[in-house]
Order: sequence, then C-alpha cells, then structure tokens
Amino acid sequence: MFDVILYQPEIPPNTGNIIRLCANTGARLHLVKPLGFSLDDKQLMRAGLDYHEFATLAVYDNWTDCAERFKNRRMFAVSTKGTQRFDLVRYASEDVFLFGPETRGLPAELIHAVGASQRIRVPMLPHSRSLNLSNAVAVVIYEAWRQIGFENGR
Repeated sequence: MFDVILYQPEIPPNTGNIIRLCANTGARLHLVKPLGFSLDDKQLMRAGLDYHEFATLAVYDNWTDCAERFKNRRMFAVSTKGTQRFDLVRYASEDVFLFGPETRGLPAELIHAVGASQRIRVPMLPHSRSLNLSNAVAVVIYEAWRQIGFENGR
C-alpha cells in the first residue's frame, strides 16, 4: 500500500487525523523530525482516537534517513507549488507521498528532489493559500486508492 511522509509536521490534531486516515486506508505513515509536538500529545491522541494501534508509524531523525528508506520507490511531493494536478497522475500501490509542514510547506530542495511530473498539487481557487494538511492527505490518498480499485478495502 501507499506510504505517507509528513516532513516536520507541526500541528498535533492534523497528524492525529492522518494516523486515523492511514489506519483506515492501509497507508503507512512516516514522520520526519523535528516534530512540532510530542508523540504523547493529548491533541494528537484525541484526533487519532484509538486508531494508533492499527496504524503503521515510523519516525525518522532527519530527511536523509527517511529518503534512504524510499530511494527505490516513486515519490510524489505534494505542494501548492506542484506542476502536475494530482488527479491527472496514474498511481501504483507502492507510491510514496511527501507532505510539508503546515505553516511553510515543503522546502524547495525537497520539491525539486523529485521529477517535475511527480510534483503534484490539489487544485484550489486562485486566491487560496493552502488546504488543511490532513484534508490534503485524505484527498490525495483516496484518489490514489480509488485508482487501484480500493485494494484490500471493503
């Protein structure tokens, strides 16, 4: 199934919601430090409810360690600066999706670490800044999962 990477996430309820999303879709979640919260944070736990035990979660001390784990996989950088609309890509079950921190998004060097066709964006109205992180992850993961026939879903 898919892998979701949150690069330096800052807001505990967003990560909690994404833990729940991953538990319900079979996606694996990867967090790259520094985190803007403790993994014991009450808001994180509340948003994730009791889904923490059903989610696969890995934490990396830095981007280099995380990137090494996925060096042989197709990775998509999801950003408002993406060059490709997310729904125009044909996804495969082992794809990796990289999302940036809530207040600043992915750094340019991470966006440009993938090919232009793998820099994807979710469409918004021209005056909009960004979607909530957990909403963006949900939109992208559900489209990718839909494309592979909701594999292992019911």
